[in-house]
Amino acid sequence: MQLKRVVVTGIGAITPVGNTAKAFWESLLLGKSGATPITHFDASKFKTQFACEVKDFDPKQFFDRKEARKYDRYAQFGMVAATEAVEDAGLMGDDLDKNRIGVIWASGIGGIQSFHNEVKNFVTGDGTPRYNPFFIPKMIADIAAGHISIKFGFRGPNFATVSACASSANALADAFNYIRLGKADAFVAGGSESAITQDGVGGFNAMHAISTRNDDPATASRPFDKDRDGFVIGEGGGGLVFEELEHALRRGAHIYAEVAGSGLSGDAYHMTAPHPEGLGAYLCMKDALQDSGLELKDIDHINTHGTSTPVGDVVEPKAIIDLFGDHAYKININSTKSMTGHLLGGAGAIEAIATLLAVKHDIVPPTINHFTDDPQIDNKLNFTFGNKAVEREVKAALSNTFGFGGHNASIIFKKFKK
Repeated sequence: MQLKRVVVTGIGAITPVGNTAKAFWESLLLGKSGATPITHFDASKFKTQFACEVKDFDPKQFFDRKEARKYDRYAQFGMVAATEAVEDAGLMGDDLDKNRIGVIWASGIGGIQSFHNEVKNFVTGDGTPRYNPFFIPKMIADIAAGHISIKFGFRGPNFATVSACASSANALADAFNYIRLGKADAFVAGGSESAITQDGVGGFNAMHAISTRNDDPATASRPFDKDRDGFVIGEGGGGLVFEELEHALRRGAHIYAEVAGSGLSGDAYHMTAPHPEGLGAYLCMKDALQDSGLELKDIDHINTHGTSTPVGDVVEPKAIIDLFGDHAYKININSTKSMTGHLLGGAGAIEAIATLLAVKHDIVPPTINHFTDDPQIDNKLNFTFGNKAVEREVKAALSNTFGFGGHNASIIFKKFKK
């Protein structure tokens, strides 16, 4: 069976460093941090009092009052990012067969704030259940995919992927495979999250997973730095339009890059810790490379998972060296989480956008907030440290995303050539 080729024809993003894909990319190139004190709730009694919140977001700019009340914030982010991607791709004409356009939209947690609000109202009441009729559809993690399909009339495959922080990378991998198998012409795929809540921050604090550097939020996300102390929780989302090549060419669609391959694996090791030898990361990168048909030397850039956690930041570079050997030292490696924080279920999508734009523009965003080398990490690797992007030819690039439960996903983009 001849697999079909898949290209990216639309992107959309709402992030802690920019509320459109263009603003997001420009902030990455400038090395801008999105970390600021938490405004969503009173965090004064929490160990962590800062996060990478989306700024200047008013739902009324995008939804009427009734609509906004029906959507959890994570779903609002999903609708905004997906709409930008669909409009960017021009995927709205009446001449399209919308039965063959699908939506796969991820969230690691779903509507955690909606869940909190409804349960709190019940337990502080007199025991009479007075739940909002929109409670369940606001909360569930698949509802954003449903809302996006309803808005645009896309009746192709429609579902959500949930694999913790790898969720939206899994969504992209699924969309890629559906299209190249000929089961759809196009997909809107991505993910969104809004977990900067009392429960989200408190839960991650209890795990000692997030930074407590309250005195200096902007430098708290320190991927690969010796003094990193955990990730910075972020919110937002990213959406991409994946399209079968001939379908895109017939429409005259703009093509950002070609989706070359994807790889998935499981650590089969621990509930939250990565495999100490980076085995899962190694396997999914290897799978993606084999899937793409590219050689090791073809990869010029890797957007790492790079969360700024003590353990994770050690094993991912090890896995890169194990797979790429000496070529690993010629690759520009970065972690855009140093600027955006960690968007959990939305991370894979926005990092995929950053990766494909690096391919398109031949420029790699930096890894900011590096102060001290970690002797556990091979610092001969080129982590693109500093506050400035690096211009270089990027023929092909790989984006890694990993999640609790040992879920690993890699996706590769390459320059489009007919």
